[in-house]
Amino acid sequence: MTDSPRRASRATVDAPAGSRRAGFAYAFTAYGLWGVLPLYFLALAPTGPFEIVAWRVLLSLGFCAILLTVGRAWRALGVLVRDRRVMFVMAAAGALIYVNWQTYVYATATGRVVETSLGYFINPIVTVFLGVLVLGERLRVLQWVAVGISFVAVVVLTVAHGGPPWIALVLAFSFGLYGLIKKRVGARVDAVAGLTLETAWLAPVALVQLVVVAVTSGLTLGTAGPWHALLLLCAGAVTAVPLLAFAAGSRRLPLVSMGFIQYLAPVLQFIVGVAVLGEPMPLERWIGFALVWIAIGVLLADLARAAGRDRRARRALAASEDRDAPEAPVGPL
Repeated sequence: MTDSPRRASRATVDAPAGSRRAGFAYAFTAYGLWGVLPLYFLALAPTGPFEIVAWRVLLSLGFCAILLTVGRAWRALGVLVRDRRVMFVMAAAGALIYVNWQTYVYATATGRVVETSLGYFINPIVTVFLGVLVLGERLRVLQWVAVGISFVAVVVLTVAHGGPPWIALVLAFSFGLYGLIKKRVGARVDAVAGLTLETAWLAPVALVQLVVVAVTSGLTLGTAGPWHALLLLCAGAVTAVPLLAFAAGSRRLPLVSMGFIQYLAPVLQFIVGVAVLGEPMPLERWIGFALVWIAIGVLLADLARAAGRDRRARRALAASEDRDAPEAPVGPL
């Protein structure tokens, strides 16, 4: 017995519901963990930012090695290592993520968590801007409006700070460029392989960094009690787990859903900075953040509108194909 194409089509539509639920769980896990990451780094005191990032690189590499062994993925990684283009791209990605990590941990350790949240609030707008600047993409009207409002917000915050909000801008542009570069390898490099290659490139830098810290201020691993040592040794897992959850979520959810959920991380960082750590928020800073949030609202409205148009177009196409397709016989031939 064979089913009609129409029945098969309905089954295809219904099937991904469980996958979408899992996708939301993975996405909220990833962005939730990234949102409370400042509390983890602050718990590592008295370890300084340069030692934290060095251990983060080396322990992430070790954690990825375990995952590759468990997943029997070393052979697939070897194929990527032999591809010069992939290795060059991953070296550039590693350099950018190093800048991002070092800036983020330094900002957290020096009481600038609110400014890190600003960086990740404006990151999607920076990504849109880089798409125009580097890839020659065309923006819709609302996207231009969002970019313009965010530029005004940066000007307001620059006046309020007495200088540009460098931490926020470095975080936004380093992560935006990181995403742009990673697009060049696409789906060929999964989350574990990507983090493995990036941290492998950075491992010599991390080792030098640890030597410098050791001969200047001294390493803290093993000197601040067992709980501190355990927390520090978890840096690899803390780095890799949300990244893997993000990869799993992005495979199961449409881009528009990930676009909305991504703001969970900077919202949580903002709450941690203001409500938990008591960082100052003068009026001019509130105005700058308000402008950024308006720009985000405009960008999300445009994203939702475009996604709605795409859904309607796909439904119209599916309906047209259903009408044109001949019914297959149902029952015995």
